Amino acid sequence: MTFSLTSLIVDAADLESESSFWHRLLGGSITRTTTHHFLQLDGFPVIVIQHAPGQVPPQWPGGATQQMHFDLATDDAATADTRVLDAGGRRLRPTDDVVPSTQQGSRVYASPAGHPFCLRSA
Repeated sequence: MTFSLTSLIVDAADLESESSFWHRLLGGSITRTTTHHFLQLDGFPVIVIQHAPGQVPPQWPGGATQQMHFDLATDDAATADTRVLDAGGRRLRPTDDVVPSTQQGSRVYASPAGHPFCLRSA
């Protein structure tokens, strides 16, 4: 028996803001319904932005734990930083924090709905 990843679901109270952020950042194409936006990327399962009216951004890094997050690779950290901020993201940690498990620098951000994600060197 094997498993395969078919989609990644991201909850958001503001469906349009969250899906537009990921679309501006990653590209691809969006299919919209009233309760879900489906972001299709080449070579990756669908990212589904699911309307969750009660979703509240986590208080990370204020003590709340995250359950999962995106890791994105980039070959130009400065340009990527600008692109994330221009798309509506925000920094959660100072740039180039070292991740102990990989000893690789990463930049930690949050999407408009407060979902954390990391940018790492490609």
